[in-house]
Amino acid sequence: MASPAFSAPGGVAVVGSGLIGRSWAMLFASAGFKVKLYDVEPRQVTHALDSIRKEMKSLEQSDSLKGSLGAEGQLSLISGCSDIREAVEGALHVQECVPENLELKKQLFAQLDGIVGDQVVLSSSSSCLLPSRLFSGLVHVKQCLVAHPVNPPYYVPLVELVPHPETAPATVDRTYALMRKIGQSPVRLTKEVDGFALNRLQYAVISEAWRLVEEGVVSPGDLDLVMSDGLGMRYAFIGPLETMHLNAEGMLSYCDRYSEGMKHVLKTFGPIPEFSGAAAEKVHQAMCVKVPDDPEHLAARREWRDRCLMRLARLKSQLQPQ
Repeated sequence: MASPAFSAPGGVAVVGSGLIGRSWAMLFASAGFKVKLYDVEPRQVTHALDSIRKEMKSLEQSDSLKGSLGAEGQLSLISGCSDIREAVEGALHVQECVPENLELKKQLFAQLDGIVGDQVVLSSSSSCLLPSRLFSGLVHVKQCLVAHPVNPPYYVPLVELVPHPETAPATVDRTYALMRKIGQSPVRLTKEVDGFALNRLQYAVISEAWRLVEEGVVSPGDLDLVMSDGLGMRYAFIGPLETMHLNAEGMLSYCDRYSEGMKHVLKTFGPIPEFSGAAAEKVHQAMCVKVPDDPEHLAARREWRDRCLMRLARLKSQLQPQ
């Protein structure tokens, strides 16, 4: 497969106009790419374009809009589409954002496989479906990979690039360059694994958090504080491996000093929790005291979260070493 550079903005197709699809469309437009936003339901496309307009205007007013173009300039780059052939025509990158359903995604990629040429990258936003299950048997399998964003993608820049065993290295290279160009932070997985990297780490934390609450060691509220006001403070800037490196005279010093203690604690971890029953009810009640689970309160809290993430991202960009 040839490897056209993304030095000049070109065409991108976003397939699926839900929250993730809208975020991707905004990110690509912020970097000057023309975006065709496709959905099988024309009404969904209209709704998505209205939502994007409102969000971009709000971001512009708060001086938080990404990119060098203003909101109107970026909005002019995004067009709606309800014909999938028209959506992918001329595109160098297709970002799939349909619901997390294996058969639905396989049907879509089989359809795309029949209409795209040899130059376009076919990328899935899947958070857990393995590339070998999504893309095997496709004619253009070398052009396929997963590019898993973190919700909400506009405010959290990480993107996991996960290749199919037959994905061409050039496909990963092109997608990596594209993600960097639109301001995201891509990471390469050299092979597929259940949960990819982010969810494997997230599930490990959730599992032990659940056990600590279920066994009455700590309350749900205090457990969240352990992360938000403890580990999360440093993990917002450096990862667990660099934390180890800095918390001693280098990594080898850390392992020599703390490995026995770590292994002792790790051996006390229990089985995988069921995430149900009395423990689930206890955690649910504690969360609802903080944030009631009606749509209005949840939406307000998500909006607050996104504002926090936006300010943190701005701070990180100012403080990160070059």
